[in-house]
Amino acid sequence: MMNEQLQEYIDNLIPTRLGILAEMEEYAKDHQVPIMEAAGIEAMLQILRIQKAESILEVGTAIGYSALRMAYALPNAKIVTIERDEERLTKAKAYIEKAGKGSQISIIFGDALETELQASQYGPYDAIFIDAAKGQYKRFFEMYSAYLKPGGIVVTDNVLFKGLVATQETPTKRIRNLVKKIDDYNKWLMSNSDYDTVILPVGDGVAISVKR
Repeated sequence: MMNEQLQEYIDNLIPTRLGILAEMEEYAKDHQVPIMEAAGIEAMLQILRIQKAESILEVGTAIGYSALRMAYALPNAKIVTIERDEERLTKAKAYIEKAGKGSQISIIFGDALETELQASQYGPYDAIFIDAAKGQYKRFFEMYSAYLKPGGIVVTDNVLFKGLVATQETPTKRIRNLVKKIDDYNKWLMSNSDYDTVILPVGDGVAISVKR
């Protein structure tokens, strides 16, 4: 498909990551840890650079890859990141310390649906990045957008879910239910009068919502 050829072309233009980032990408591949796709994260980082974000909340740390990418791109920003998986969080802490970014990135351990009080103490935020349990996207958005500054942005990853939101061709009932939740979230997001939203067909689909 032409779309796949274009995506491959764009991916090949993106400079190869070196050092600890390359190490993390290899670990994520070997251990099936989901990290943001290359074109998607480059788009997000560019938006954050344009915005000059100084305070960022990330819902879904995994092994700390996107948190470190944001820290490198915005060395003056403070990043708060939430993760509920203890094993992944331990790995994230090790990578963040190895990168020398421990003073820039604050980690909250727990389910993001239960850590609102902790995260609120670091706010308000210029930007919020949602990349956790897809079935809970709306709840994450509603909970944490309360701590977003006027004119702030919310970035949501995986909103096109490998194109399944468009085709609705799903192999299992579980995936079908998840696709419906993401589709419902997209429709809710696009009709939310408090935000101006655009969905970018890069990576696995990235929604950019600007608070009015």
